[in-house]
Amino acid sequence: MSTAPPSGERRTVFEGKLISVEVVEGRYREIVHHPGACAAVPLIGDDVLLVRQFRDAVGETLLEVPAGVRDVEGEAIADCAAREVLEETGYRVTHIEPLGSVFTSPGFADEGIDLFLAHVEPNPGQDAEDEIELVRMPLAAAVAAVHDGRIKDAKSAVAILLAAARADGGS
Repeated sequence: MSTAPPSGERRTVFEGKLISVEVVEGRYREIVHHPGACAAVPLIGDDVLLVRQFRDAVGETLLEVPAGVRDVEGEAIADCAAREVLEETGYRVTHIEPLGSVFTSPGFADEGIDLFLAHVEPNPGQDAEDEIELVRMPLAAAVAAVHDGRIKDAKSAVAILLAAARADGGS
């Protein structure tokens, strides 16, 4: 079921380097505008490469799939995902395919994240980004980590479950 967009005057109340915030008068909604992002589940054999990093917004260290903002003008979304995998893990993508996309928090933000499955290989001389711990585990263990709450990041949970379904022969 579709409903009409909120009526009322819209005005931008914040303009940052990455996001802007718009207020819709009348229904008083605050909407965060975001350029979007890409994320990938990097597989090397039957293992997945995850990154562990501290996230200021939630004050926790999270286990995630590599991801990043679409901040290179004209860059294809699959190329963005492959670039993020290389930067965050030090592994080069040899094959990449789309898994789908998600909205992170559609109640107040328009951020969408395109999800990919990426097959990777080591890239000699390329290290993972500073402040990121690379974690390699079987894909089945990552799925278990989603189910038992060790992976709390939504994009990562969805991407891992979609990747596992694809690996099990789903589409």
